[in-house]
Amino acid sequence: MTPFDLRSLLRPELAELQPYLPHTGHYEIRLDANEAPPMLSQEALERLSQAAAATSWHRYPDATQEELRRAIAQRCGARPEEVLVGVGSDELITLLLTVLTRPKAPASEAVVLTATPTFVMYRSSARARGLRVAEVPLDSDWDLDEEASLRALEEADPNVVFLASPNNPTGTMITPARLARFVEAARRALVVVDEAYVDYADRDQLALLRQYDNVAILRTLSKVGFAALRVGWLLGRPDLVAELDKARLPYNIPSPCQSLAALALTELSGEIDATCRAVVTERRRLEEAVGALPGIRLANSQANFLWLETERGAGELWDALRRHGILVRSFHARGGRLAHCLRVTIGTREENDAFLAAFRETLER
Repeated sequence: MTPFDLRSLLRPELAELQPYLPHTGHYEIRLDANEAPPMLSQEALERLSQAAAATSWHRYPDATQEELRRAIAQRCGARPEEVLVGVGSDELITLLLTVLTRPKAPASEAVVLTATPTFVMYRSSARARGLRVAEVPLDSDWDLDEEASLRALEEADPNVVFLASPNNPTGTMITPARLARFVEAARRALVVVDEAYVDYADRDQLALLRQYDNVAILRTLSKVGFAALRVGWLLGRPDLVAELDKARLPYNIPSPCQSLAALALTELSGEIDATCRAVVTERRRLEEAVGALPGIRLANSQANFLWLETERGAGELWDALRRHGILVRSFHARGGRLAHCLRVTIGTREENDAFLAAFRETLER
């Protein structure tokens, strides 16, 4: 009998990929995953429990997600037919990379363009589907390098462009004029502006959606206190949403997640807003304290985390913080400029104070 040869069936691109896994182990303080701190009121927690208890467990979820899409549209100033809901932003990224991948002649494969460093799922999801990825390094201020991006746009002729603003891991936003000029130039591509962290920013980029027909916006509940629900959404023109919806798996959002997300976006929206205000206040306080430390340069964060460039190696500092029971995110393994970069999520005031004390002690050694 001929043995089954699994490798002969696998996409060759999988050989370069690794599963996306968070850092394991127990830490007293975790400031590594950009989750919001636990700030929901007792009343909100009770209301969420009541809504979850009303689930019809024997029924499939609403395949049209009607109530949730209405709630999202109301919060974002959109129409329900402009909303597509996914399992976090990740599912929506994979849908875009499944649907919008017809190769442009004479190329034999579609191209995805993005910046670097940025959210890793743009690249990994594209490569897992056999797509070519072109990456443009951010400039010295972690902003979009306009000249290099326009050149890459012309040379690569991508199907899809992913631009996170605020960006992960840097927290920076793209200068509005740069972004508008890029979108103007990218008429042969869909430009996806990922606003996962926009609730912590001074502005959003929704106006681009009305001004240009080649723009879509990604948002999520994961960063504003409801990561457990895994609910994200895309805002786009109805024709784009309709085509993406053809590839969406049926019943992709469970019933309790739909009802709780709709509740969070409507009746409990004030809780989200209060969480974001508190995090921004803490971010500013921590920025002032960390920025005063020797050998530290801070990016202008518009997200719920700080991006630190350090004179000392990030790996050394990350390991020292771990010994204090504090986990942050280090990018030292990627080398180059990132070998001196840490990302620190804004936690509770007590967690932030503990991080600050441990970081000061580490830098003084």
